[in-house]
Amino acid sequence: MSEPVLRTERLCRTYRMGRIEVPVLKGIDLSIGKGTFTLIVGHSGCGKSTLLHVLSLLDAPTEGRVLYDGQDAFAESSAWRQRVRNRRIGFVFQFYHLLPELTVLGNVMLPELIGHGPLAWLGVRRDARERAARMLDTVGLNDRMDFKPSRLSGGERQRAAIARALVHDPEIVFADEPTGNLDTRAGWQVFEMLRSLAIDRGKTVVMVTHDNRFIPEAQQVLYLEDGRIVDAEAAARLALKHERKGLL
Repeated sequence: MSEPVLRTERLCRTYRMGRIEVPVLKGIDLSIGKGTFTLIVGHSGCGKSTLLHVLSLLDAPTEGRVLYDGQDAFAESSAWRQRVRNRRIGFVFQFYHLLPELTVLGNVMLPELIGHGPLAWLGVRRDARERAARMLDTVGLNDRMDFKPSRLSGGERQRAAIARALVHDPEIVFADEPTGNLDTRAGWQVFEMLRSLAIDRGKTVVMVTHDNRFIPEAQQVLYLEDGRIVDAEAAARLALKHERKGLL
């Protein structure tokens, strides 16, 4: 594996529901190399999305460390983490989260708007618009820039969300079940688009999925079960167990 850009040590995340504590992540150690395409797989409820949110600094661990280039992210200030999220990270969600009142182009420009104050925005708006337009062309939506999201198909909305995640040229892209709401053809298109970011452009891509069809195409696969990383053999046994339960 290439030099790690992201590591965790004894990572735990517990939620409190009234007086009850619910452990979701239970001491995870992992390493993700720079420029690699990594899948996090496991059945529903095993902690995949929680892990992705902690790795991407959207949520904080209860215990353990998240290390970016060896730097403990949660020992730093919230302003430091915000800068990392704004400059180094792109995020693709399952449900797109496109603002319905904005055009596709306006949605893709949002990260640039958020990263500048009102006065600074006036000075960079033209360049931001050009970058957003180029990114939409890259994902094949150059003829949809002025559409509202409601006029796009599911696959087109997800491609718009990918363009938004990439417009500020992040080093790391996190994708949470990005194919979950898509048909087979659109799902593979989105998957190949994300995979090519690592293979062809050297981005570090971490994708959560429950779809085992993608596993052979990944450079690294992390199998998650009940908040812990397990090996492939254990994951196969557990998958068979869950499948049998579903058939009963």
